[in-house]
Amino acid sequence: MPQLPDDLDAVAVRTWCSLALEALGRERAEIDAINVYPIADGDTGTNLYLTVESAAAAVEAVFAAHETGATAPATADAVRAMAHGALIGARGNSGTILAQLLRGMAGVLADGGDAAHLRLALTRASAAARQAVAHPVEGTVLTVATAAAEAAQGDERELCAVVSAAYEGARAALAKTPEQLAVLGRAGVVDAGGRGLVAVLGALVEAVTGQAPVRGPRTGSGKAATPVDGGSVVGLPVGGVPVDGLAALEGPLDCPEELDGGGPAFEVIYLLEARDEQVDRLRTRLDALGDSLVVVGGDGLWHVHVHVDDAGAAVEAGVEAGRPYRIRITHFATESGHDVRVQAEPAQRAVVVVVPGDGLAGLCTEAGATTVIARPGEPPASGELVDAIRRAHAREVVLLPNDAALRHTAAAAAEQARTEGVRVALVPTRAAVQGIAALAVHEPDRGFDEDVVAMTAAAGATRYAELAVAERQSWTMAGICQAGDILGLIDGDVAVIGADVPATARTVLDRMLAAGGELVTLVLGEDVPDAMADALEEHVREGYLAVDTVVYRGGHQRAPLLIGVE
Repeated sequence: MPQLPDDLDAVAVRTWCSLALEALGRERAEIDAINVYPIADGDTGTNLYLTVESAAAAVEAVFAAHETGATAPATADAVRAMAHGALIGARGNSGTILAQLLRGMAGVLADGGDAAHLRLALTRASAAARQAVAHPVEGTVLTVATAAAEAAQGDERELCAVVSAAYEGARAALAKTPEQLAVLGRAGVVDAGGRGLVAVLGALVEAVTGQAPVRGPRTGSGKAATPVDGGSVVGLPVGGVPVDGLAALEGPLDCPEELDGGGPAFEVIYLLEARDEQVDRLRTRLDALGDSLVVVGGDGLWHVHVHVDDAGAAVEAGVEAGRPYRIRITHFATESGHDVRVQAEPAQRAVVVVVPGDGLAGLCTEAGATTVIARPGEPPASGELVDAIRRAHAREVVLLPNDAALRHTAAAAAEQARTEGVRVALVPTRAAVQGIAALAVHEPDRGFDEDVVAMTAAAGATRYAELAVAERQSWTMAGICQAGDILGLIDGDVAVIGADVPATARTVLDRMLAAGGELVTLVLGEDVPDAMADALEEHVREGYLAVDTVVYRGGHQRAPLLIGVE
């Protein structure tokens, strides 16, 4: 029998994130189905999944950075990455609260992962989540989190005992949520956010003990069940009478404030860069504008969630407080299917493209594409790509990820969209310049397969390069680089090490054009002067008479210069 760990290390955190994502993936649809509070918009399971997906991706990035090292990352690095990933990727009311729970835990677990630290982490997480919610309500995920923290405060000295106690405490509290919140009792379901938290804690049990915990039946299944462990039945509705969660939503629940559109019309979410004192004033202003206000984060970066009738005022409040971005506004009636207006007929075909900056986003939008911006250090999750495919509102969609690291994410998004009836083709573009080349030959009037082949061929015929600044001394394919050196990467590999951007760019162009080419594409970062673009155009014109050059402004992007050669 393997020895059980007595400390939550970085590997365990990574495993926890992976198992939590798997658990929420399995239960996402059923959690969506029982989502009746605070708005019956049926997306709690999806929002929790996307939040954990972002957290897991951030932890994987930490491990990827240590691939060449002999040891795993420090626990502090892993838990902080998990919390930051959840913060920037949080979706909906439930995802935002989960992000704050993980942040509260990370603040303690960064100092140690033993049983004592975990007990304290659960307590801090519960308190932080309650503080983040403007008006805490019992019978919600907050209640379940508090119960988990209280159950963990026993005499147990082993980590396994603490995580198991927290999980069982959460399960017991979840079963009681219909007694605490009237709308849940009328619908005959437990709290959706609380159920998602139970799934996340169950994954923690499995990560620590190596065994999945015994779970009760699934809420909203419409079938009675008896728990095999003799414990409470988590999925049993009020009064012991099984009720189908979906069916319950179809009948009158006598709760117009939650279900008949009497509440605020919009959900507004954004990330905000602001000082603490500005956020305190922001909370006061948003609280007066609407409800379901949750503001989480700290250290200058915050995630804001609120339900309002005036979405513009909510965003303006963020502008006054600091710099809001990744703004997402959802109209509840449209999202929940209560809007009786007839939607426009979907287009036959659309292109969804991931771009590294605002400049290319504008360019691609003008060309008719739906764009997703990948900001430095914040790659889009599969949920964002699915959202973009939905926004494109077409029967057929060509997806251009423009990054080799997004291959699996884009494939997952394409598969999800196909289950919704959209025909999706993934063209495996590895750089923005390949996406530009593919978009240039896109013709929506020809056959779908023919169009995809043409776009794939154009992308494949485009060699790509980028310039980057070395962050530390490292071995590369071109030799040893020092921190501050300019690296010229061709087709993903370091081919040139230079002292400045212009000279390195010229060397990279010469290397690429030595194999031939007809068109050079230059995409400039926001800090690169126009004079450098002019100089590079002149360099190409003088040395390669038959080659044309086009220049685009990429805006705020990771690389100061992107290069494509067709």
